[in-house]
Amino acid sequence: MMITGEDRSEIVFFDVETTIPTRTGQKYALLEFGAILVCPRKLVEQHSYSTLVRPSDLSLISTLSVRCNGITRDAVTSAPSFADIADKVFDVLHGRIWAGHNILKFDCPRIREAFAGINRPAPEPKGTIDTLTLLTERFGRRAGNMKMASLATYFGLGEQTHRSLDDVRMNFEVLKHCATVLFLESSLPDILTNNSWVSPNAAVRSRANGNTNLEGMGLSIDTPSSSVKIGSPMKSVAEAYTESDNPILPHVSRNVEEVPDLIETNSSRPDPFNLVQFSAEVRESIQLDAMEEEPASYARDSSASIATEGYIGFTDFLEPNKISISSVSLSLSPLHRGMQKIQILHNNAELQVRSKCLKVRFGISTMFVDYAGRPRLSFVVDASSELCQLLDAIDNLAQKLTEDSGSMSEWRPVVNRKPGFMNCPTVRLNLPTVVDGNISRWVTEIYQKESSATQKLMFNRFDVAELDSLITPGTLLDVYFSVDSYDYQQIAGIRLVAKKLIVHSSLIDKATCRLT
Repeated sequence: MMITGEDRSEIVFFDVETTIPTRTGQKYALLEFGAILVCPRKLVEQHSYSTLVRPSDLSLISTLSVRCNGITRDAVTSAPSFADIADKVFDVLHGRIWAGHNILKFDCPRIREAFAGINRPAPEPKGTIDTLTLLTERFGRRAGNMKMASLATYFGLGEQTHRSLDDVRMNFEVLKHCATVLFLESSLPDILTNNSWVSPNAAVRSRANGNTNLEGMGLSIDTPSSSVKIGSPMKSVAEAYTESDNPILPHVSRNVEEVPDLIETNSSRPDPFNLVQFSAEVRESIQLDAMEEEPASYARDSSASIATEGYIGFTDFLEPNKISISSVSLSLSPLHRGMQKIQILHNNAELQVRSKCLKVRFGISTMFVDYAGRPRLSFVVDASSELCQLLDAIDNLAQKLTEDSGSMSEWRPVVNRKPGFMNCPTVRLNLPTVVDGNISRWVTEIYQKESSATQKLMFNRFDVAELDSLITPGTLLDVYFSVDSYDYQQIAGIRLVAKKLIVHSSLIDKATCRLT
């Protein structure tokens, strides 16, 4: 496979086969790597590369592992180690668009782990196309589950072999078949989609929070297409709403660290088969609210320096009941490449909120990942009535402004009200991270309060395990956060970004919280 460093325009479809962990704490080991380079304009395979990989410990290849992919210990005994092929793998992947089935949650993390295991920096993608997400959203579940084997059977492409190069080529063929079907359906929607076998996920969106009647809420719209201002009183109104959607869109996430989510304002849609057009896809991975508890049983190793609360600062953060509703405004501000993003202001400055004594419902979650498979950290807290009232009003206005801007995305309310638990609303708080070499670290300032003393925690290592024993269900927090917007992969909403956390640890502080 001859690859030059000058041209990185190809899409690289890749797949890894690994061992299957059989006990807690055991990691995956790479057994095979396969990739093809595809021209994004002609959708033809240009180059291919595959190799077996010998793990450092052959005993990791268990009977379960062999049943999964058929790769035995004898098959890899004379194969190169990952260190032997690392240069080749890096050259194949680095700086290109990565594509594959479920790569964000499986293949990307395995690649990063493999490079970390030999103390080398991992390759970084220009963008990612996870066909599991793409086909679930666009093609729907008409083929049953979204496993590659099911999709291949649906299109009569044969059986999946669970070998890297075979699976990569099958993935590419499945994607082309799905795109062709969707293209035909979009050309004659009244005929080809007349039967109900087309999944609602493929062509219809459902608004759980509805298209809110703003006038009935006493909310005024100053400039419908560009600016919205909140009046009073605030109410939360939800109506069901459905709308047809373009069945084919590029599904590429660009490799831009900490780039805000964008709102698509151009009504024209990009060429569905030109996967290098990134018109409105330079977006962060969305962290959807999920009421799931994450297991955690790690110890935290940190040191802290004493600081008084007055020294902490953050005086521009206001409590919900101190925020003048009539002074909150939402507007579209230009970002780049003709794109726009919702800006949420209070008295012409960034809206920043302080909410005290929020109880953690679910601790640190790593279930969401970024473009390269790195975990994005978040946790869920119970929301007070004052906080819900403020966020509901902002949410309704942001939804209206997003729709007026031309976005076709499904809106997700920031306040999560589960059926049967409508009186127990929750919100998800996101911990922003930055990447420093191979290390991801959070930038949220975290303090611990005991009686009258407040300590700023200085973490020795930025590991999720350090937060697990600190932010646990039932913990009370003072949270300082900003409100951001996103519009990513046909899902839009606002999210809360934690700037500072104060953890109440003493019984006196907890009792005080309960009394206030």
